[in-house]
Amino acid sequence: MNSFPKIKILVITAVLLAISGNPAFCVSYKNSEADVSSDSLSLKEIIAEVIKNHPSIKGVEETLNNADARIGLAKTGSYPQVDLGANYSFLGPVTKISIPNMGTFQLYPQNNYSASVNFREVIYDFGRTRQSIAVETESKTIGEKTLDQARQKLSAATINNFYTIAFLQDAIIIKDEQLAALKEHLRYVETLKSTGSANDYQILSTKVKISTVESQKVDIIASLTMQQSYLNCLLGLSEKNVPVVKKELYVNPPVVPSDSLLSFAYRNRDEILINNDKVKLAQLRYDLVKTSNKPYVNFMASGGAKNGYLPNLNEPKPNYVLGVGFTVPLFDGMKTKYNLAQAESAIHSVAIDNESLRRTITSDVIEAVAYMNAAVQKVKQFELQLEQAQKAYSLAETSFKAGSITNLDLLDSNTAVSESMLMLLKARIDYAASIYRLKAALGERLY
Repeated sequence: MNSFPKIKILVITAVLLAISGNPAFCVSYKNSEADVSSDSLSLKEIIAEVIKNHPSIKGVEETLNNADARIGLAKTGSYPQVDLGANYSFLGPVTKISIPNMGTFQLYPQNNYSASVNFREVIYDFGRTRQSIAVETESKTIGEKTLDQARQKLSAATINNFYTIAFLQDAIIIKDEQLAALKEHLRYVETLKSTGSANDYQILSTKVKISTVESQKVDIIASLTMQQSYLNCLLGLSEKNVPVVKKELYVNPPVVPSDSLLSFAYRNRDEILINNDKVKLAQLRYDLVKTSNKPYVNFMASGGAKNGYLPNLNEPKPNYVLGVGFTVPLFDGMKTKYNLAQAESAIHSVAIDNESLRRTITSDVIEAVAYMNAAVQKVKQFELQLEQAQKAYSLAETSFKAGSITNLDLLDSNTAVSESMLMLLKARIDYAASIYRLKAALGERLY
């Protein structure tokens, strides 16, 4: 295209002036934040709302209420029991004794009445109640840490969803700008064709590129709709709600020395903390089983009124009874022996789980660090790539105006800028998400 007819040069000049004055022709290459409405949701707001209202969290919270009830039930082992009893019985035949010169005597009445208040209490059970309370208290401690773990996992899922939506929102904006540029190119080559300076190949090639980008945009919109639906599910909102999130790309990384990451994770990960408590719980249950074959001492008292006392058998009279009982289990059919064996096996099993957890945590931390480092490198790489693509596009514009390249070459250069912007956006979002991933791997709270 080094030799243009005069009219062709005039047409190209006019079209270039029109294009350069049209902001839709060139993608905005500044790395500015996408415009978001004032009602856009921040990550902190979303996580707080999800943790507050999500059914899975409420379910775990309810288990803590259940744990309180079990602790209270265990404490009842040391509480007295009081009840009121009343009885009536009709006996027959009634035994009578006849004594000469004295008459006939009835030994007990035919109609028997009694009423009493009964008191029973375990005076000493050799640690049964104390161990039961300790077991249920430790179970509640595990429940509380399980709640923290549930909140952590739900926060991680929310963060992934948040940044996926943030990327898809901006990806649509980039695709719209790319489509605007392509459609402007199409109008341009159609103008050139009317003057005989372009052919059908250039028009069809441009239409194919437009169709490709439109197809990509359709896929992005579909993905965004699914992710928004998932966010509505997390928040408990109507499926008709269309949430918009802010683009929060600047996240402070964990302040932990690189050579202390693993030790920090071992001390703070919920899985390790819960498993350590499970070891304590297994030991407490073992100690509780050991108390099952120990004796216990009971005190009982009962007071009330009943008939059947001589000399007037039908007259109710106050009565009472006091007593102390001592019970020693002698043989329980080997139940204690096998329960102890089972409890001891549970201690070993939970202890073994610790090693498996440490290996998993080691892998999680190393993967998170590698993922974050890769994201950092990609950000640098795509920043350079975008800068180069912008320079290449600027050179392509100059070459196109000079007639040394075709409009398709210019179009390819423009597309390269759009794709570089998209990849840089993804790299930056991946970096922000990778920081949260590392925090989760280390056991730092995400909520």
